[in-house]
Amino acid sequence: MMRRGRKVRFVSLLGPLVTVLFGILFVPFLFFPGPWNSLAAEGFAESNETREQSRWANFSHSSRAHKAKKCSDCHKFPSANWENVRDESEAFPDVTDYPKHDSCISCHRTQFFSGSKPAICSNCHVNPSPKDSRRHPFANPREAYDRSQKGKSSFSEFAVRFPHEMHVAMMGSNIEGGQGEVTFAKASFRPLVQSETCSMCHQLTVPLGDGDEEYVTPPPKDLGDGFWLKKGTFMSSPIGHQQCFTCHSADSGIEPAPANCGACHQLRPAELETDFDAGAPKRMSIEDKMLVASWRTRDSSATFRHEFFSHMEMDCTSCHTISGIRTADWSANSVNVASCKNCHITATSDDGGILNYEIDSRKENPKFRCTKCHLGYSDLPVPESHTRAIEDLAGN
Repeated sequence: MMRRGRKVRFVSLLGPLVTVLFGILFVPFLFFPGPWNSLAAEGFAESNETREQSRWANFSHSSRAHKAKKCSDCHKFPSANWENVRDESEAFPDVTDYPKHDSCISCHRTQFFSGSKPAICSNCHVNPSPKDSRRHPFANPREAYDRSQKGKSSFSEFAVRFPHEMHVAMMGSNIEGGQGEVTFAKASFRPLVQSETCSMCHQLTVPLGDGDEEYVTPPPKDLGDGFWLKKGTFMSSPIGHQQCFTCHSADSGIEPAPANCGACHQLRPAELETDFDAGAPKRMSIEDKMLVASWRTRDSSATFRHEFFSHMEMDCTSCHTISGIRTADWSANSVNVASCKNCHITATSDDGGILNYEIDSRKENPKFRCTKCHLGYSDLPVPESHTRAIEDLAGN
């Protein structure tokens, strides 16, 4: 009975205690709301300002307002500094600097005068302030920009529309001794080897050469059958305008003219599902931006090596269909798996085709991962193109 009485008395005191605590904590707020409201408003304003700052910190060409503009509305050809950004012997009229302030301020006056360090200024300026006018390097020339802190980690919003078929025909006919036709390369009337034309623009990014080390960087000792990027995997592509403007110049009159940015630069479409692991280059100590750029947009096998001895004996067109390449459309650039049929696909599994083996293994075990060619694709359903390649060889 005594314990029960104490419990009753404790419960009876609980109500008054809650009332007193409420008075201590909240009554001052009711009678003196100024300081409390001020603090709350300040915190809200700070969060709003943070969101507003981040909104303008990254310029996007793909926003609705920017897409509605012409390139020439902001970028003036040529820039005033074009003679200074390259060596004198290599300089040519080009867009090599940021647009002037008046290109932005007509729409973004509010953002320009928002705070002591407006976020919008960080698109161009390293440390926006009245005493520091330093700017990040402009994205052209690419060689200088890619060496900068900003350039090392940024990738363009644009893809370049480059008609391979047209250029292959023209370059093939201009090889020394050519007869004006893409089918002949030299005075001996030897049929043009397509790779001779391709190599004018594309070379191995990290060739194996005469060395013994096959990996781009030293792999861990316990790698086993794990993946580590090997030399001779990726091919380079021209960067910047220098090679293009050799023909497309104001003097030659060959269209598109250098000032016509939109003829080649198009907003990059959404990338296909890829086998790129964003953390892999860091784990492998790979800092070459051009190599990473090729790797991250790769839409087929991540383990194919161009410098593998049997692949080197093949012509580029054995796998790449020149007429079908559309550089601004990722969905059109995949090499068809049927290109592998000479070595890796056979009519039956008994004939030793690795694709046959992988598909058979997946049929026997749905959890089997197809890692001979793929990294990220390895868990996905086998696509129809792969089974069709085997059926075609079998005559089905």
